[in-house]
Amino acid sequence: MKDKEIISQQNKSLAEKQRSSSKEISSFLKAAAKTDTSSGGRLIFSLDATMSRQPTWTRAMTIQSSMFDAVGKAGGLSVQLVFFRGFEECRASKWVINAAALRELMVNIQCRGGYTQIAKVLKHANRETAKAKVSALVFIGDAMEESIDQLCHLAGELGLKGVRCFFFQEGHDITTEQAFREIARLTGGAYFRLGPDSAQELAELLGAVAIYARGGLKALSSSRRGGAQQLLEQINK
Repeated sequence: MKDKEIISQQNKSLAEKQRSSSKEISSFLKAAAKTDTSSGGRLIFSLDATMSRQPTWTRAMTIQSSMFDAVGKAGGLSVQLVFFRGFEECRASKWVINAAALRELMVNIQCRGGYTQIAKVLKHANRETAKAKVSALVFIGDAMEESIDQLCHLAGELGLKGVRCFFFQEGHDITTEQAFREIARLTGGAYFRLGPDSAQELAELLGAVAIYARGGLKALSSSRRGGAQQLLEQINK
């Protein structure tokens, strides 16, 4: 009986965290309404390609590929792919309008053992937005093996520059969740967890991020994508 009560409490806690994620996404979109993206957006799409993600890499590719499909439909959005893996390897593509080219590059990435390099991703985003405004940064990963204080400092700098971060987590590591949530909070962005049955939902959500990066809340409101409408419904509740 006690075991059942513990399981029930764990399920309740998980449900509360998922509702919290939805609230954070809604808050992000409300803030996005005040952001000027009329001149066209720039979106950084970043990945953890270390070995810990290998077991779910195939499924992750399906979700992540949907992002670039959505970017292509949104049109007029410049996208850059950033990924890290192995020993001190962190690479960034050129900024491109043709998202299909980045999609092909991404699906050919292979996981390699190494520590996370999220700080490098955030530093890169800071440098890029200093050159020309970056509308949003998306990061997908399952671990955080760095100084959370350093990451938060870098996130704070991005927040001051108006770069909102969407952090998507695979797995349930508590330390990683705390770091990802704090980075999202400091940038006015959102945190969401990748689950085994959430591929379609998250693909739609990533598509909605692409639409926001291109045209802000106005573009999101006129979109017929399922994820966009889902987020708008949460805002209007």
